[in-house]
Amino acid sequence: MKKARYIRLADMLSTAISEGRLAPGTKLPTHRAFAEQFKVALATATRAYGELERRGLIVGEAGRGTYVRDPGLPPTLGVRQTASEGLVDLVFNMPGDSADAEMLRAGLRRLAAAGDLEAMLRYQPHGGRTHERRIIAESLTSTLGPIDPECLLVTSGGQHGLATIALGLFRRGERIAADTLTYPGFKSVAALQGLEIVPVEGRRGVMDPDDLERQCHASKLRAVYLMPTVHNPLGAVMDEATRRRLIEIAREHDLLIIEDAAYAFLEPAPPSSFVFLAPERTVHVGGFSKSLATGLRLGYMIAPAHHTDRLLEAIRATTWNAPALISGLVTGWVEDGTLIRSEENRRRDGAQRQQIWQAAFGGSPILSHRNAGFAWLPLEKGVRAEPIVARLKENGISVSGAEPFATTVAVPQALRLAFGGVHKDDLKGIFQIVREVVDEASRS
Repeated sequence: MKKARYIRLADMLSTAISEGRLAPGTKLPTHRAFAEQFKVALATATRAYGELERRGLIVGEAGRGTYVRDPGLPPTLGVRQTASEGLVDLVFNMPGDSADAEMLRAGLRRLAAAGDLEAMLRYQPHGGRTHERRIIAESLTSTLGPIDPECLLVTSGGQHGLATIALGLFRRGERIAADTLTYPGFKSVAALQGLEIVPVEGRRGVMDPDDLERQCHASKLRAVYLMPTVHNPLGAVMDEATRRRLIEIAREHDLLIIEDAAYAFLEPAPPSSFVFLAPERTVHVGGFSKSLATGLRLGYMIAPAHHTDRLLEAIRATTWNAPALISGLVTGWVEDGTLIRSEENRRRDGAQRQQIWQAAFGGSPILSHRNAGFAWLPLEKGVRAEPIVARLKENGISVSGAEPFATTVAVPQALRLAFGGVHKDDLKGIFQIVREVVDEASRS
């Protein structure tokens, strides 16, 4: 059967991209110019470009045109891009906005017009430049309380912060308590450093202090890892009473508290942070990937003064210093209000996505934060996640089961869906397919 003309045109451009004749970053003709060049209708040209966009080979930027994507980079799903192998990616949460590229251009123009650019090409202090540490510390005062800039260290993203903590503050074989469902990135860090994660029971993403105390008596724990404000993957926000009780236990048993705040900005009125309530034993980890852009790897750690030397050595051993170009961009956005506006946009966007999700799965026992671009769907008793994940893949949708998040041997049967980077216009149809597959598995 002869292929449609727009598919043949899309195949032609796809071949040119794969063979390198259209290099990454190449600007393509406008739809009208393309139609005139190949003597086709404008609608046909538009459909050809749409097919290439669906394959993740090109990206349209508002007001600038259409460009060839770099095939060596994983799709970010930020601007109508598709997952690898033609799958809609609901595994990785990669929030984005059509205005992000212009934000970057404006930031680069500002950097190019100001300051000593040559200094950015040199080695930087391991913990970050002094004035940038101060800017970040001052920006956190409203949510974390006063922060000593000397205790704030700049990292190459929040994940790098976690790795630095594991490398700098722990020895192989030490035990760290964590929720029974927790961030997979921390599990990876613990495994690489030979740390044992001890699962602690909780309810809906909030750790049970009584079970933590039992675990302290059962084995020697060195620390506890928490995501108290917008837990990943469950979206929970821990109440202050529970935080204070956990701190009592940490002080009694001399536990270090690792407070991961990757998604904390999604909660506009959070309870007091651990770093505020127990600054003497809390290492607070944050970053800007979820609030600004996943590709801009900049984060920070706030640690007690007696830990900073070891953390600085870990930064030195891993990256030497965070790139000054990235830290300059981000701190500029902190100062001019771009960060605050971006956080507001992310919360608003997440809330809209949650409304679409709730409409599709109303009545199901879903767990999520009202402003988050991800949600947790426990499955009915007797229903397994693995066949659902496989069936959804056949339908062009990639989702995750519970295994990457589980710290227990027995893995709960559930789906975790991240939809922060999928175009909102597509979510209703995607969620409908997910709902149909889940309902079919529940009936069988």
